[in-house]
This record gives sequence, C-alpha cells and structure tokens, in this order.
Amino acid sequence: RVPKDSPRIEAYGTIDELNAIVGLARAFNAQPKKPSRKSRWLDEVLRRLQNELFDLGGELATPADSFYEGMFRVGAEQVTALERLMDECQKELTPLKSFVLPGGGRVGGFLHQARTVCRRAERRVLELSRVEDIGEWPLTYVNRLSDLLFVLSRWVGKHLGETEYLWQRGLAAHDRKR
Repeated sequence: RVPKDSPRIEAYGTIDELNAIVGLARAFNAQPKKPSRKSRWLDEVLRRLQNELFDLGGELATPADSFYEGMFRVGAEQVTALERLMDECQKELTPLKSFVLPGGGRVGGFLHQARTVCRRAERRVLELSRVEDIGEWPLTYVNRLSDLLFVLSRWVGKHLGETEYLWQRGLAAHDRKR
C-alpha cells in the first residue's frame, strides 16, 4: 500500500482536483441558452484539456517501471499545442499593465481557480520528480497549462462578456484613509 500523502498520490490527486475545476468552468460556459461560436470553441478547448489531464493523471499514477507499450504519455506535442493555443488567444488580448484580480465572472473565476490549483499541481509533480524519474514532459506540460489557464481567463473576459478587474496598487491603503 502507498500512503495517501505520498508524492505520487499528491501529484495525480492534485491533477484530478484541477480537472474537476476545469469541468466547473466548462459547465458554467455551457449555461447560455444559445451558445455562441466562441463559447463552443472554449468548450472544445476545455474538453480536450480535461482528457489530457486524465491522461496525465494516469501517467503520474503509474511508476516508470510499469509503463507499457502504447501507454499514452504527455510529450512535446501536447506542450506545443498548449503554447500555440496560448499564442493564438494572446493575439486577441491587450497587453497587461497590471495584475489581474481573479473573478469577474463564473467561467473566468473558475479558470483562475484552475490556474492556482495547476500551480500547486506543478509543485506536487516537482516533488514526485525529486524521488523518481517521471520524464521531462509532465512538469513542462503543467507549467504551460497554468499559463494557458490564465490567458483563457482573460480571453473569456473579452469574448464572453465577463469583467476583467485589474489590481490597483495601494487601493486598500487609500480606502482606509477615507
């Protein structure tokens, strides 16, 4: 038996948690009665990401000496696809001059939550990589995915009508002075 807090279980368990949050974003994206072309596009992207996360979870749950021929493993192709998608979305967005405050809408809010859980998953996958060889791609994939989730949250704001709130330095201190 493997302890529930072993690096392997922490890694694929956090990937599973991430997948559930991506599913919430997808469910709220499906809420409009008449889905737009953009919301259908987002649904397809999120569906693909959910499938890749299941693949990654399976890979992380399997010790390297138990990999079998034909087993799907995350690789350069999936990382490159994330990067292309991120570049495609960023072309449509204005450059940031401030940090973005998470929230502004349900879909974007869940994508921000997914991003933060993805960052935690990255730390868990890194912990696993320190105790056994997992190859180079799982960690790279999770890192790029967190970047993509941030870009998608901004894309949602622009194309699906959710608000993007920007951080205002010192605003809390200014409010206290009133």
